[in-house]
Amino acid sequence: MRGLTRSRHRLTTALAAFGLLTAAAAAQATVTATPAHAATTHRILFDDGHAEEAGNADWIISTSKPDPLSQDSSPSAETDWTGALSSWGVALQKTGGYSLKTATSALTYGGSSTTDLSKFDTLVLPEPNTLFTTAEKTAIMTFVKNGGGLFMISDHTGADRNNDGEDAVEILNDLMTNNSVDSTDPFGFSIDALDVKSGYPAAISDSSDPVLHGSFGTVTKSLIADGTTATLKPSDNSAVKGLVYRSGYSGNTGAFFLTSTFGSGRVAFWGDSSPIDDGTGQSGNTLYDGWNDTGATNATLALNATAWLAGDGSTSGGDGGGGSGTCTAAQLLGNNGFESSSTAWSASSGVITNSSSQSARTGSYYAWLDGYGTATTDTLSQSVTIPSGCTTATLSFYLHVDTAETTTSTAYDTLKVQVLNSSGTLLGTPATYSNLNAAGGYTQRSFSLASYAGQTVTLKFTGTEGSTLQTSFVIDDTALDVS
Repeated sequence: MRGLTRSRHRLTTALAAFGLLTAAAAAQATVTATPAHAATTHRILFDDGHAEEAGNADWIISTSKPDPLSQDSSPSAETDWTGALSSWGVALQKTGGYSLKTATSALTYGGSSTTDLSKFDTLVLPEPNTLFTTAEKTAIMTFVKNGGGLFMISDHTGADRNNDGEDAVEILNDLMTNNSVDSTDPFGFSIDALDVKSGYPAAISDSSDPVLHGSFGTVTKSLIADGTTATLKPSDNSAVKGLVYRSGYSGNTGAFFLTSTFGSGRVAFWGDSSPIDDGTGQSGNTLYDGWNDTGATNATLALNATAWLAGDGSTSGGDGGGGSGTCTAAQLLGNNGFESSSTAWSASSGVITNSSSQSARTGSYYAWLDGYGTATTDTLSQSVTIPSGCTTATLSFYLHVDTAETTTSTAYDTLKVQVLNSSGTLLGTPATYSNLNAAGGYTQRSFSLASYAGQTVTLKFTGTEGSTLQTSFVIDDTALDVS
């Protein structure tokens, strides 16, 4: 609609800007290219910052944090490290192919701390008992999207070990459904609010699956001792796959262990903490030795899954590291067509809209910068990490420019495409458009961002309008394709 001037009160759904830049900036710093690690070195971070030791829980690999090697630099038995997950940690350490750390503070991605997620290939969440903050959920989901592995371990509903009103079922479901990166069932499953008392869930028959048949052996059964299951939703994510099922269940219900992918990353879910409990830990805790249960193959399942999450295995999945030097072909932008409103984007009020005064290229929502006929600056941005191993990184979007300006020579109103680091410093301006680019319909624009591989950058559109005669910059169907 050429020549349209719109009111400050736009015809749109009222959308609050998500604030991904401002809210998360304190938790992030500039990420530089991370050297590629040897193929046999897998960097695993175990979380202990969310009440994983509350009550009788002792879900740590060692009391020495962040580095378990400070307790024993060459462990040979599970008791060389203290914790109910020490068997898991020691087994990985003894292979010589793993570097293990424990996080005790807020999880971040793109920061400078020794336990920042960008420095690891896999994050293990062993029955968290406090909610993740908004910034932590952004960090976790971005880590997975950009190639990290996520191991989520739940317990039965009502297992509120610190009595704060939240249990692992609610906390992990909240992570998946209430985050700034993708809340539209990104992994393709939800955790059931159940307390299944006992059983030996059986593995499916699939000789090609690297988790069921991996370098640590073959999985036949697991153990459930007051745990839960998950419901699969393959229509939301076709990669979700149930591997171990509660007796009498199959398909999309009753999955006790499952895998999925998200962006360039991999995801695993286990419905009970009992299988990872080795029965030894800190004094005063009542523990249960599920790790060595002879009726199951829990150790094999945990170790194979850890290897797969970190990058081993032949099935489709992530590149095994939010900060690694490998690259899997993927589209990295969240909510790239704006159909989930402001999710994943930070924008000026009303920029992301479904107003009928302009038209989306596809779907109902689009981004509309400026168009007021008064001095205005609108912005639209999203933070993303481009894996260091990617040689191709192409930003593309469809742009429609609508103006009331009549000049054919002067750029009164402009739209800048900018790249900033996570501290807000301008790194480059790949393109600038203006009222001189006005035309009917959308035109696709694209640029190479390969020079920013290995960095966390913010892609920002800045529309600046003069004091008279409107120009609207309308954007839809964005993408950042890497390979």
